Parts: sequence; structure tokens; C-alpha cells
Amino acid sequence: MKRILLSALLLIGFIGTAQEKEEEPLPDGWHSQGKFQLLFNQSAFNKEWTGGGTSSVAGNLMLDYQLNYKKGSFTWDNKLLANYGLTKLNGDEFTRKTSDRLELNSIAGKQINQTNWYYSFFTNFRTQFSKGYEYFEDPASGTENRVETTHFLSPAYLQVGPGMMWKKNDNFWFNIAPATSRFIFVDKDFTSAPGYVDGSYFGVDQGKSSRYELGASFTGYGKFEVVTNVTMENTLSLYSNYLDKPGNVDIDYLMNLEMAINKFLSANLIFQAIYDDNTVAAFQIREVFGAGFNYTF
Repeated sequence: MKRILLSALLLIGFIGTAQEKEEEPLPDGWHSQGKFQLLFNQSAFNKEWTGGGTSSVAGNLMLDYQLNYKKGSFTWDNKLLANYGLTKLNGDEFTRKTSDRLELNSIAGKQINQTNWYYSFFTNFRTQFSKGYEYFEDPASGTENRVETTHFLSPAYLQVGPGMMWKKNDNFWFNIAPATSRFIFVDKDFTSAPGYVDGSYFGVDQGKSSRYELGASFTGYGKFEVVTNVTMENTLSLYSNYLDKPGNVDIDYLMNLEMAINKFLSANLIFQAIYDDNTVAAFQIREVFGAGFNYTF
């Protein structure tokens, strides 16, 4: 129940804050826009520093590409998101990931009687680029070790379904899909390991490489200018599986606050909160802050 209430509060807050000024409608045809961004942050301490701290360096690459089509009352919006980040702490044996996401969103809509409502059909695919690890210290040697837990396409999520979309413009819309099919794909090697417990690896049963779910989903997108040269972009995704614990709503909220310095430089704050009890029965929180180099195309 707490997660349902939290989901409702996020939804209300999203709709209430994601308000954008009126824009001229785009002409019919294809329209594309992309942004490449590199975020960088560093901390350094010399050996005489007595206040504590560990030297580190971190970098985060992001690609946001949109390819949209419009003809009369029909729209088709496509968005590719790629995000990969690494950090290195002084003294650590391994370089660790700070972010890793590859996501494709596609939604087609047919406008209803010149209103903001559309009949819609959406597709969402999400996975990661590289291997993920769980780190631990060997009690005998005291050295740091790691064990592989994820890799490309393990896990991978695919969601498809019909629904209804409310769209003010390309910067403010949401989609409700009450009959969404979701597929979770994993490497069978993980679920075939000795002693594997059903459902402990992203909800997939022992010896299986996939899981099917049927439920309701909500996806919303809002981008607006907070003050001059400060832009906030919000993405909220909610999902409830009818077939297993429908009260356990999956939540994925991503916020990117961009503070422009000039055409090519900005300071960025990225915040992400994920809840998915097939992965871990707690919130996963990620925050990245750094100076960024931007290239728009």
C-alpha cells in the first residue's frame, strides 16, 4: 500500500510540475533531434591532507536521440537513450560502473476529435551495455574480488501494449496502457546455477531464460524551464503485474537538471529512483553531479 501511495504522489507531482509554455505545432513529416553529453567530476587529496577523503575520478557519457513523425492526426515518437558511467577510486583494484542503460521508446498515436487525447500503442525495450559485478573482500587474503551478476541482455525488458495517450506537445505527455505485456529476458546460466531459488534472479524461475507478465503501465514525460538557462527533464514509469502481487508497483523515475553555462558547457544533476522487487525489495537510488560538455545535432 505504501508503494501505491508513493506512486500516486509521484504521478500527481509529475503532472502538477511538468507544465510547458505553448509551442507552435510542428509541420507534417519527420523531425529529429539529438544530444551527446559528457559529464566529468574529480576529487583529489595529497598525502598530507588530514581531513580524510579518497581521490577519485568519474565520467559519464549520455546520448539522447529523438526521431518523430507526424502526419495529420497521426504521430509516431521514437527516443533512444544511452547512458554509461565509470568511476575509479584511488587504491581500488577495479574500475566500477556508476550508470549503464540502453533504452528504446516508441509510441504511435491517433488523435481523437482534435483533442489532446490519442489512441496509442507503445513499445519499450531496456537493457545494459556491459557486465555488472558484486564486489566483496576475501576474508583470507583481504584482497578485493568480484563476481559477475549481469551483462548485456541479462536482464533485458520488453514492454508492449495498447492504451490512451494525453499529449500537449513533445515536451509534455503521458500514456496509460491497462493491458501491457512485459517480457524479462536473462542468461540461462544465471538461473541454472547450483542452489538457485525460483524467482531470485529478476523473477525468472530456475532453468528458465525468460518471464512473462501482464499488467498496467503508466509512462510520463515532462520537460520544462525552471528559470532562465535551467531545464528540468522528468521521466516516470509505473508498472503493476496483474499475475503476481499487483500491489507491488514497479517505479522508475529519472530526473535530469541541466544548468547551461553556454552552448557547449553545462552543470548537470541526474537523479534516478527505481523500485522493482524482482530485483531487490528496496529502492535503488542513483545520483550523478558534474560539469558537462554538450553537443546537439
